[in-house]
Amino acid sequence: MRKRWIGTRILAGLTAAAMSAAAWGCSAQKGEEGGKTEETQRTEHKGNSAEPEDVTVILDYVANTNHTGMYVALDQGYYEEEGLNVKIIEPTEGATATLIAVGKGDFGISYQEDVTIALASADPLPIKAVAAVIQHNTSGFAVYADKDIRSPKDFEGKTYAGWGGPGEEAVLRAVMDQDGGDFSKLNMVISDGSGFEALKDKADVMWFFEGWDNVKCELNDFPIRYMPVKDLDERLDYYTPVVIASKDTLETRPDMVRRFLKATARGYEYAIAHPEESAGILHAYAPDYSLDMLTMSQKYLSEKYAEDAPRWGEMKKEVWDRYTDFMVEYGVIDKAIEARECYTNEFLPAEP
Repeated sequence: MRKRWIGTRILAGLTAAAMSAAAWGCSAQKGEEGGKTEETQRTEHKGNSAEPEDVTVILDYVANTNHTGMYVALDQGYYEEEGLNVKIIEPTEGATATLIAVGKGDFGISYQEDVTIALASADPLPIKAVAAVIQHNTSGFAVYADKDIRSPKDFEGKTYAGWGGPGEEAVLRAVMDQDGGDFSKLNMVISDGSGFEALKDKADVMWFFEGWDNVKCELNDFPIRYMPVKDLDERLDYYTPVVIASKDTLETRPDMVRRFLKATARGYEYAIAHPEESAGILHAYAPDYSLDMLTMSQKYLSEKYAEDAPRWGEMKKEVWDRYTDFMVEYGVIDKAIEARECYTNEFLPAEP
């Protein structure tokens, strides 16, 4: 699930982020937390259990079932066992990728799309993905079931309400083109935040996340027709969301990164095995959502976290390459970025 303003703000913040990141890197070398050597971190972890290492995680949105594994790790003491004092916060100003690049947090929740765009910019952000939260893209286009819209070609003459992300238009253009539709006949507007009910009279098409928006519709007996983007074009089966970190963090605190991902993987493994219990844990941190909704969402996503993968978090080069090529083809980015620059599996715990 995406925060609606993230896509529109990432490009505007890239240059400022790069400048701030450089300044932050200099201050880190002068002895701040980010500049600690791995040896110092290990000494603190092993020899001073009374002073766990502080770690901040910046979400992409409010707490939801994409994030369950981290809240489980927090609640069950997995982070504490690794000598970490983890604080999970929601983003405040700017895109999470930008905040991580300038040192406002140690880890963030972002998306393959935003990571690639950030690295392909004129002033690339020093970030990298270190784990995939979900293995397959669980999003797609939703329409009100009573409307005669059955494929992307039928989007012609209709209104799409979205969040204005940089890759949003490209995806719509691609799926309509491939289905024989004319993208120029689609009216695109920014969503007013009124939710799924807007599909009745304010909009015809919206981008939904199956484990969240579709669950809301089901609980409210709101009938929709849903078209998964990965079924419309295999290149759209990209990683969303991902865990990111700054390159500075990866270079100067690798031991901490491994401990964080070890505990986080345990949290997601617990959520995979115990969806109902995990929903209850998340509910304590996200009480504004009903337990019924979180449980339904969790039962769906628990089967998706490590689907078709040997372990939670692992990413594949071909997935990054396919979507990068797509973004180049449709003009989202000007040049291709090597997958190795975008992600790494090296900090994940060993396969079980």
